[in-house]
Amino acid sequence: MRIRISAVLLLLTSLLFAGMVAAEAEQQPAKMSAEDRAAARAALEEFNSLIGGWRGVGQVRRGSNRGAWLEQAEWVWQLKSDQPALRYVVEKGNQLKTAKLTYDPETKTYSLEAVLPDEAKRNYAGQVEDDKLVLQSPADADGTVYRITVTRLNEKRTLVLFQKRGAKQKRFGRVAEVGYTRAGTKLAEVGGGSPECIVTGGKGTSTIDYKGKTYYLCCSGCREAFLDDPEGIIADAKKRLEKKRAKKAAAAKKNS
Repeated sequence: MRIRISAVLLLLTSLLFAGMVAAEAEQQPAKMSAEDRAAARAALEEFNSLIGGWRGVGQVRRGSNRGAWLEQAEWVWQLKSDQPALRYVVEKGNQLKTAKLTYDPETKTYSLEAVLPDEAKRNYAGQVEDDKLVLQSPADADGTVYRITVTRLNEKRTLVLFQKRGAKQKRFGRVAEVGYTRAGTKLAEVGGGSPECIVTGGKGTSTIDYKGKTYYLCCSGCREAFLDDPEGIIADAKKRLEKKRAKKAAAAKKNS
């Protein structure tokens, strides 16, 4: 009898453990294929100009100092996880604390997982419209929809507009806007021959030495990625350079 009871308990334990493993597997997102990962990273590379530190001035009303605030922000690459992402960290922010920007190659949609200053979380999704990244949240319990628009004016200036629309409203109203200026020294204009990040092709702002050669990096996330697999990163950079040269040669041949 004891043997039978032990066998039954062992079977129940095994079934329970198998169920827990299956449930955990369902909760975890499927890993991206190498092709999707490359496509996601390529889509995020469009925002290489955001990488680095920024000084921000937030305004509830444009041109008014009432309710205005100062903040600092930094955009960095997150490449060591399964899904490539851009990390947006804000210090003393009025609208955001942190956010993670990702891209889904299947739906061709950008997603932003945001943590608000009060630690509440809000998700946004959207696409690039007229060179602006427009992200919108699902309606909350009250029917309010929130929107964030990122406008890259140039290498040194970026605007982030926060808006919302009530359940009975047809248009989005302004909540606040942060005007960012690139922190640090004056940067060269795009196309001015500035060094490129060996990892993403963005603007290189720091260096790292490997096997007697110096390579440029754009952020701490790219530094981690390079240290994790320097040979792979260098090989990918060579392929990226070859594609760029081939595209340039094809364009020159077409125009000749």
